[in-house]
Amino acid sequence: MFSLKEIAVITEANSILDKTARYTNSICIPSLAFSLCRTKLAHLESEAFAVAYLDCKNRLISFDVVFTGTVNRANVYSRDVVKLALKYNAVNVIFSHNHPSGEPTPSAADKAVTKRLAEALTLFNISVLDHIIVGAEGCTSFAERGLI
Repeated sequence: MFSLKEIAVITEANSILDKTARYTNSICIPSLAFSLCRTKLAHLESEAFAVAYLDCKNRLISFDVVFTGTVNRANVYSRDVVKLALKYNAVNVIFSHNHPSGEPTPSAADKAVTKRLAEALTLFNISVLDHIIVGAEGCTSFAERGLI
């Protein structure tokens, strides 16, 4: 899918974005969050669900692909997301996943899983700041659409 040169560029972009997000609260700026999610997820051929775990100053603790699935679905389990949030001592999270079809419009299932995860995390005083869907046609932010 990508040449070795393109993979090297993607890897370098990931490194730069990770460093920026770890030492500033800029992950909360939609353009940086989009860039981070896009470089991590856009090239994947199967759907992947990731979580950016953030500290109390919204600096990135870890960006983990938590679940992978098929070309149009990934099963997402609240227990695993909560478990990692507690392990990292996260205060806030940003969800993201890719749509290999290229269309970044949220589905009913995307909205339902976001609600279910947010309810589970709320029990531990962990807030969901956004859910970003990555597609070939761009990114969609739940927060910008008023869905969170």
